Amino acid sequence: MLILAHLINDQERKMISISGTSRAILGAVATTSVLAFLLWNAAAQCADPRQDMIKSLGAPGPHSSLGDQAQVFDRLVGTWDCDYSFHLDDGSVRHKKGELLVGWVLDGRAVQDIFITYPAEGEKDRRMGTTIRFFDTTLKQWRIVFISPQFNYVVTVQGRSIGDRIVLRGVDTDGAPIRWSFNDIKSDSFVWRGEKSHDGGKTWKLEEEHRMKRRIG
Repeated sequence: MLILAHLINDQERKMISISGTSRAILGAVATTSVLAFLLWNAAAQCADPRQDMIKSLGAPGPHSSLGDQAQVFDRLVGTWDCDYSFHLDDGSVRHKKGELLVGWVLDGRAVQDIFITYPAEGEKDRRMGTTIRFFDTTLKQWRIVFISPQFNYVVTVQGRSIGDRIVLRGVDTDGAPIRWSFNDIKSDSFVWRGEKSHDGGKTWKLEEEHRMKRRIG
């Protein structure tokens, strides 16, 4: 009887062991199935054809054909926290906060940015504008188009590196010469200035001065 009881206990233990193994296998299968469903669902959401253009627009870096010219704007690629300063005609200065996002697009043949200004108190919408920059191999200059749909504003400028600065010149919508420049460029900061002339370029009035700090992480 003791031997029989011992055999029964061994059999029960084996069955319990088999049952535990089965539960572990079933649990692993269930977990795998849930993960597979979540991955499939995420992939399905990312497969929205309306986002295909955005996904195709970006580039990981500059095209090799740009050579040394790539460094002109490649050093600005990233996200920047902005302290915008607007110099008004009465001599006062208005400050706003925002951010600047810069990256390569169009297979690395152009640089695009997005200027974002956060809504001030009492405002509902943020302000946005975007710039496309490319190096014109015929003119040997960078050509720039900036648009701000909220204000029906489009302007073009062109220029190059001059010393440690990037200087761009063009004509504003009112016909007055404008000069945009990137100054004091460091790995973690730079200053953007927008100037305008009302005497054909003899003198310049500072209209905007924006201080950028690179966002880390």
